[in-house]
Amino acid sequence: MQSSLSEAIISGADAADLDSLPVPDCFPAAIVREADADMFQSTPDKDVRKSLSVEQVPMPELAPDEALVAVMASAINYNTVWTAMFEPLPTFQFLKQMGKNGGWEARHDLPYHIVGSDASGVIVRTGSSVRKWKVGDQVVVSPAYVDEQDPDTHRDGMLGEGQKAWGFETNFGGLAHYAVVRASQLMPKPPALTWEEAAANPLCASTAYRMLVSERGARMKQGDIVLVWGATGGLGSYAVQLVLNGGGIPVGVVNSAAKADVLRSLGCEAVINREELEDGDPTMLERPDGWKKMGRTIRALVGEDPHIVFEHVGRKTFAASVFLARRGGTVITCGSSTGYQHVYDNRYLWMRLKRVIGSHGANLHEQCEVNRLFALGQLVPALSKTYPLDDVGEAARSVQTNQHIGKVGVLCLAPRPGLGVTDPQTRARIGEQRLTAFRG
Repeated sequence: MQSSLSEAIISGADAADLDSLPVPDCFPAAIVREADADMFQSTPDKDVRKSLSVEQVPMPELAPDEALVAVMASAINYNTVWTAMFEPLPTFQFLKQMGKNGGWEARHDLPYHIVGSDASGVIVRTGSSVRKWKVGDQVVVSPAYVDEQDPDTHRDGMLGEGQKAWGFETNFGGLAHYAVVRASQLMPKPPALTWEEAAANPLCASTAYRMLVSERGARMKQGDIVLVWGATGGLGSYAVQLVLNGGGIPVGVVNSAAKADVLRSLGCEAVINREELEDGDPTMLERPDGWKKMGRTIRALVGEDPHIVFEHVGRKTFAASVFLARRGGTVITCGSSTGYQHVYDNRYLWMRLKRVIGSHGANLHEQCEVNRLFALGQLVPALSKTYPLDDVGEAARSVQTNQHIGKVGVLCLAPRPGLGVTDPQTRARIGEQRLTAFRG
């Protein structure tokens, strides 16, 4: 049964009504439990449907610099899969470390972890020191949880020692009816997007932006050839759009003909289908002969080697990425969904003067730049499918087994897809065909 506040949010109540209604004592949330951290030790298939559950949890107290957001929709990121697999280590270690800091951070050290690093929703309460946001504001949430008292944070939010991924290294994440966020994580919801479309974007789109466009990343310029692994995945789908917007030439790598069609619908003309390239040998791209075959394929499509390789797959592709970047080229890397321990031939790095740049998340300025692009319709959501919160295990499993394209959304308080659009004119200008390209 919904609380009176939740019912008011769903019905579109105004700020005064939201402010007058009591915050519920507990709410549904997707969690993993510390007691289950060893459940997969002798199991080859770490099926996240077994570790993720939706349960009622107590409402946390709000710190002065935080907001309580009623979450209309969220999304699955690979960090939620890692959390639910308890790999590479149980995230309760992060929560315990926060607890040792004392003060408000002690709240995070709990025997359960509310997961989720994306969210769109409505502010229902603000802490006493929150100035720029108010009850009733429609927002999306940046996953960058930073320490504003760390000097390095003021150079770049991602460099501060206390920087964390919200909902992964902190508690009270977005796969729930309510989420606790710092005011420095809030951005206005793009008004032309639905709740689930808006929730799909913040983490992956901003990560891709920092990797490619930011001065802290590869500094892509017009005419650059950019090889994008997993080009219809959560990160790759935004990378392809950013390359096209910036006058670059994306070479997208996918693993099926259907995904190749989606990629072409985005405007990516140079597409490599790994199924055809590998010809039944899934280890081909882990060997030099496979790298050379891939290089020949790229040159046949665009005439040159890549200036930039957009690398997030990890162990299975990293050696190929180092080889495939042109002399003086750049491998920009974040995450490693197939493994963190990378082995590559260093001769191709040092003798050909290539660079490897590590990238992680995005600071608030970069996040807001990306959010503006969605509001303008210059980027479109990569949302492919939406699940109800009760089916969060199935949603995460589809990402774990790579059975998805783009981003997988999760409805939290929103009763059905398609709600939340407050600027239908801009939506009509962008066009439903573009906005739903990954759902076609």
